[in-house]
Formats: sequence, C-alpha cells, structure tokens
Amino acid sequence: MIDSHSIGPLSQIPVGEGRNMVVGDRTLAVFHLHGGEVYATQPTCPHRGGPLADGLTGTHTIMCPLHDRVFDLRTGAGPDCSITVVPVRVQDGMMVVEMAMA
Repeated sequence: MIDSHSIGPLSQIPVGEGRNMVVGDRTLAVFHLHGGEVYATQPTCPHRGGPLADGLTGTHTIMCPLHDRVFDLRTGAGPDCSITVVPVRVQDGMMVVEMAMA
C-alpha cells in the first residue's frame, strides 16, 4: 500500500543541492533544483555506491560524485544503470513522498 509521508520543510534543502532524509526505515536522497522542482531517489549510485545527495544537480539530473554517472531525476535513467525515483511533492512548504513502508 502506498502512503504519503511528510519528510520536512523544503526550506531545509538549499536550492541546487541534495540531502539524505530518513523515512521510516529507508533513506532517500532528496534534491531541490534551481527551477523549484523537488525529486527523491535512492541514496546511493548503483554503479559504485556513491552518495547521490553529494552529487552535482543539473536541470533534471544528478551526477554521482564518484564516477560522473548522470541520472535523470524524473525517470531514474542513467547511461548503463538506473536509480529508483520516489514521487515527492511540496504541500504548504512541506515535502511529502509517496511510498510503501516495509
């Protein structure tokens, strides 16, 4: 079952950056892009385990800080592997993810 989970105010993530956030027993990398969009993904790169929240953001992308793999934050698609994307929205200044809890 998919539920909504508040993960905190959008203001805690500077524009153009990402932060790891814990939701229940899961960690997500959450990104606040320059265009105002917010995305959430798995926290590590599937290639070598790089911390995605520390990567460089683009228009709709994140670059792994370890090996320059670029992933589309809208779809999770990458050059030779992909990441899991979790739906997130902003409601009254709070970030809300849509996901099932274990």
